[in-house]
Amino acid sequence: MLTLRSARREDSNTLLNLIRELADYEKLLDQVDATATSLEGALFGPRAEGFAPAAVFAPKVFADVAEWTEGGTTSVVGFALWFYNFSTFRGRHGLYLEDLYVRPEMRGRGIGKALLVNLARRCVDEHLARLEWAVLDWNTPARKFYESLGAQGLTEWVPHRVTGDALKHLAAQATHASPKPPRS
Repeated sequence: MLTLRSARREDSNTLLNLIRELADYEKLLDQVDATATSLEGALFGPRAEGFAPAAVFAPKVFADVAEWTEGGTTSVVGFALWFYNFSTFRGRHGLYLEDLYVRPEMRGRGIGKALLVNLARRCVDEHLARLEWAVLDWNTPARKFYESLGAQGLTEWVPHRVTGDALKHLAAQATHASPKPPRS
């Protein structure tokens, strides 16, 4: 039996394990430097050292987990990690699905669809403009699954990212903004 719920603090280690499984599948495991502590701080608050005082902290990322109960045993078998984004064109928030993952042995049981339906329902209930996510271009099974649910692949938008040393270099650049004279 499937149950969806919001992730809880005690799910941090399980979420990290699922994230590592996803990264391994995507051939990106070497890029995972998240820890259970960093996930716990991001999702549930500043209990871990190095986070802002609780009075000023509000989570900026959220997770839903899929639990499967069979033979009296319940375990977390998938998750959706998401956050609010904003559409300037629509003038409203939306949801960005950062990761959706279901353990391979549990696929085909409607778990991934249930997680997406749950997020779509949140969008409708909260009057959000859209639900969006990215999928690797080589991940044909995921792309076909998403398309079967009515998702459209966007080809006119090209994601960009600044990370690591390039991010540090960009942040260190001095800005000398000054108004330019109007064009004649």
